[in-house]
Amino acid sequence: MRTTRQLAKVFGDETAARVASARVLVVGAGGIGCELLKDLSMSGFHHIHAVDLDTIDLSNLNRQFLFRRKHIKQPKARVAIQAIREFCPQTDATAQQANIKEPAFDVDWFGGFDLVLNALDNLDARRHVNAMCLAAGVPLVESGTAGYLGQVTVIHGGRTECFECQPKPAERKTYPVCTIRSTPSAPIHCIVWAKDYLFAQLFGERVESDEGMDAQEAAENSKELEQLRQESRALAQLAAAMGTDDFARQVFDKVFSSDIARLLSMSDMWKQRRSPTQLDFADMRRQVRAEFDPRHPDDHALLPIEDSFALFVHSAEQLAQRLLHMRQTESAAPAALAFDKDDDDALSFVAATANLRSHAFGIEQKSIFTIKAMAGNIIPAIATTNAIVAGMMVVQAILVLSRRISECHTAYVAYSSKRPRCIVREPLAKPNPACPVCRRRYLTLRVPDCANTTLGDVLDHIRALAGSDSDLKLGEDISVVEGRRMLFDPDFDDNLAKPLQDLGLVPGKMITLTSEDDSDVVPVILSIANTQHGSLRVEGFESVPEFAPLPKPSSDGPAESESDDDAVVADDQLVVDTSGAIVLDDDHDAAAVSPTFSSKVEGISDELSKRKLDEISTHPESTPKRRALSDDDDDIIALD
Repeated sequence: MRTTRQLAKVFGDETAARVASARVLVVGAGGIGCELLKDLSMSGFHHIHAVDLDTIDLSNLNRQFLFRRKHIKQPKARVAIQAIREFCPQTDATAQQANIKEPAFDVDWFGGFDLVLNALDNLDARRHVNAMCLAAGVPLVESGTAGYLGQVTVIHGGRTECFECQPKPAERKTYPVCTIRSTPSAPIHCIVWAKDYLFAQLFGERVESDEGMDAQEAAENSKELEQLRQESRALAQLAAAMGTDDFARQVFDKVFSSDIARLLSMSDMWKQRRSPTQLDFADMRRQVRAEFDPRHPDDHALLPIEDSFALFVHSAEQLAQRLLHMRQTESAAPAALAFDKDDDDALSFVAATANLRSHAFGIEQKSIFTIKAMAGNIIPAIATTNAIVAGMMVVQAILVLSRRISECHTAYVAYSSKRPRCIVREPLAKPNPACPVCRRRYLTLRVPDCANTTLGDVLDHIRALAGSDSDLKLGEDISVVEGRRMLFDPDFDDNLAKPLQDLGLVPGKMITLTSEDDSDVVPVILSIANTQHGSLRVEGFESVPEFAPLPKPSSDGPAESESDDDAVVADDQLVVDTSGAIVLDDDHDAAAVSPTFSSKVEGISDELSKRKLDEISTHPESTPKRRALSDDDDDIIALD
């Protein structure tokens, strides 16, 4: 084929053959994903599989060039694959519209690929793919863009940093409790209330209103917090009505009638501000227009308040039904929904309730599209940056497949009109010896029947391996955790007799086993997978890397790191320190890209500094800083 012959002229026949035969997985078919799929198909990659949960929106068309207006509301992955087939018919390309975190995409499924390329817009999904690639032993190419900034890196278990090697501490923009819950004065206050309070209390994991406050702050807001706790308890009681025809009305009466009546009773609060208006469910229902279809609202239009009411009722009922279904099928863990801007029901609920609250408080209402933007961080999408990053990803992919991992690098797009070069790079960083994800022994637990295999059976099998070549060396006392859920430890054995299926431990799930006897023992992560033959077994020992012992803390203080001040650097080479490099986000084309530029880099323009990336150092005497990333960073979306 022509592309293979062209690739052979640059990289050699052997590399071209490996690229042509490799099976690659592309996770995400948005901004970077479109460019990446096009580049892969035109560069000699013949076996491509794309997975994306999202559908095409009008706002995507200005930068996701594989899509046309006729494709709106169609699955991104499917349309993107159809497009690349048209100009590269010989490509064996397939697509799935699905959530990459679904149990069907287990370690065996990931292991069927030679390489994974990430183009995601979700921090949680990135972490999941990172862990699955480590478990399956499959190299991963990560990427992200944020306006004119971009980043590409390669993750190879045991040889390079993984996605979690650099911590991402939460740093959320906060608003006063009283403002959000009692006296909103701006659209963002209503949106935060709808997303982080009402949605979370009804459908998500409930948290106490004073969680995260220090003692002084909690004391200063004690009366308000007690009222909020009462509100939260009242919302929790509404769970009994979830799934009934009366559920939406009860929620509406609680938050738009009873709660507002309580606020109006505090007359002093409204002496200097406009008082809110109670809303009546029956009156609103009578105003609903028959021609409005809440299943397909106009995202860009400013909906009349009666349409927002209809959207509220419909989305509340849909979310309630989904949560009830989860409770019936996932009995082991508390069922909860998480807000996702690409979840139509969740977005509709937040948009509708935010606009109803804005209406009650006399605040400007917003379109669904605008609320989608305000619910996360807003960074403009630059199509050219996506194209550059996608191209760099393909180069890295070719190097990985040609087994030249030592020649791979972390590359940054750092546009500056004062500097002739917009791409800088550095060697891949080594794994963080204290990383809580890649400093783990990843193995596969083969289970013949999760419905008839108990957690006790698994632990008995692991203990029986002691002294053999398959000894996990965890000792007698073991703790077992799945996510944030404790399943077993020496003082908690309630789950031993329960089948794995009843505990939600099915193929695609992972459990972490930690020694209670020796903290220096590297924990084991078991990826649960099916087996058609034989009995319960653990496999994958041959691919587990050796881990050096963690250094003991010195009583004299931390040891000084070796200096590289004497390193020889070519005049035309920029040296970059990315000890804080973190890759985030694409799909809606924005990533929190946080390269920590070394003080050796000269000539970095002030333009980059103005982008509020604190870790970009432009002064030799400055200390590199890392930008604290928040969970909101996975909600970044791009505006047209």
